[in-house]
Amino acid sequence: MNQSEGSAEPAIALGSTDLSDELVTVAIVDDHDAIRLGFKGACDGYNFKLQASASTVSELLKALGSKVPQVAVLDLSLADGSAVEDNVQRVLATGTQVLIYSIADKRNLVRAAIKAGAAAIVPKSQSMDELANTIRLVAAGVYVNNTQTTAAIDSDVEFKEAKLSPREREVLTLYASGMALKQVAFALNIKMNTAKEHIDRVRSKYADIGRPVSSKTELLLRAIEDGLIDESSI
Repeated sequence: MNQSEGSAEPAIALGSTDLSDELVTVAIVDDHDAIRLGFKGACDGYNFKLQASASTVSELLKALGSKVPQVAVLDLSLADGSAVEDNVQRVLATGTQVLIYSIADKRNLVRAAIKAGAAAIVPKSQSMDELANTIRLVAAGVYVNNTQTTAAIDSDVEFKEAKLSPREREVLTLYASGMALKQVAFALNIKMNTAKEHIDRVRSKYADIGRPVSSKTELLLRAIEDGLIDESSI
């Protein structure tokens, strides 16, 4: 169970606990060679055993084989275009806990990672000592609260889901991306009135959870916040 669903696992502030120096098995997924090499070089100094290093989760799982490290350090955004929630869940399914190590500047991706079950978010601006301490906490079964996780979880209005249907998501994504309703209807092979009804329901659902939209621009913002549209693609 992840922390956004009321997990019973302990949660503590980053850097607040002294842990033993017993061996911790780790893995890393990052599409920057320098990050992976730097992490590999630091492992011995913190008594970490690096079991695999890869640029994608698929490569990681293949490299690990039957090995199950205690903690996988995972970047939020990878060059293969994979979704962070899928990456987190695929790693968790192997029995390995996930720590997100990233610039963490996209709150929608941070929220997605937390909701998928990531145990901690550590910005790349933090020191290796802080990253290592958080790895040990996660290996010990702790969900770590810090500025990044608290900001994502405590911003209740942004964290609420509109619970859109698959079709409503499709219509919203196309419409918010810049298409006219007529174009959306043509692309999805539906009537224009039907497309409009979907958008009206989307507006109503957002209003019901305290995230009202009054313009197409605000619909675009909601789609970005909820991870339906990648901000970098606009």
